[in-house]
Amino acid sequence: MEPLTFTPLYMTRVWGGRTLESSFGRTLPDDQPYGESWEISDREQEQSIVNHGPWKGKTLHELWTNHREELFGDNLSGERFPLLIKILDAQDDLSIQVHPPKEVAQTLGGDPKTEMWYIANCTPEAKLYVGLKEGVTQSDFEQSLEEGSVAEKVHAITPKRGESIFIESGRLHAIGAGFLIYEIQQNSDTTYRVFDWNRLGLDGKSRELHLKESMASIDFTDFEPTMDTPTGPTLAKCPYFVVDEHQLESGETLSNPSNIFSILCVVEGEVTSEQGRSFHRGDFLLLPRMAAPLKTHEGAKILQSYLPI
Repeated sequence: MEPLTFTPLYMTRVWGGRTLESSFGRTLPDDQPYGESWEISDREQEQSIVNHGPWKGKTLHELWTNHREELFGDNLSGERFPLLIKILDAQDDLSIQVHPPKEVAQTLGGDPKTEMWYIANCTPEAKLYVGLKEGVTQSDFEQSLEEGSVAEKVHAITPKRGESIFIESGRLHAIGAGFLIYEIQQNSDTTYRVFDWNRLGLDGKSRELHLKESMASIDFTDFEPTMDTPTGPTLAKCPYFVVDEHQLESGETLSNPSNIFSILCVVEGEVTSEQGRSFHRGDFLLLPRMAAPLKTHEGAKILQSYLPI
């Protein structure tokens, strides 16, 4: 069984750019700023469609619904494929935002969303805004909303290429300008904007803020986190996904971690399937449960995402 690849879904964003063209040689639909490429998605209105092989033309939802055991694994539940995989091109600051924790999401009419970011590239001065500055109270934060000074209360990090950070539901966050990021997350699209830098959207209007929902979702004990420092190959592990980083030498292979599918992202180098297909930097592929291992001839760095076993 060969790897599954999908046609990317490109999303215009006021903070986006054209890095998907310059970094990966992709062709964007028009001259608008594109901030997101949804690589693997099973959302009702955003469906990934297989673009190669015997399953070509099938949506991810069709495969998950009708061929779950064959392609993905045994005893997997859920109406929709559980992960959402994106590339983010941030040429301007994203809004300061939060995703609702599981315990409050339903009462707010949203879905929880835990994610992780892998820094594919960044400018030297690029900053991530994650958590609160030490000592900032909920009252301090509410006052900053009234004054328009929210950015002064949020903790900033200057990461490096190849680093990663776990963004649990409830963690206040924003991606600053100058990043290319691989994002692995729960299949959810609930985001509450707290502050949007007083700018206008692509339609010339101020974008909607969600202050009530945000205040109910923010973890006000999350002070000054740092980029993650894994001691082994696992970069992130939670009830929703595991993400490992593999450095393969020439001739080495990579297969699924168990009798279950995984999603691979080529960070550097090249890997080849048993059928002779080659995958390069920025390519995402879904490796079905019974797929043969991928092989590298000159070395490669791979992100592998899968469900907790």
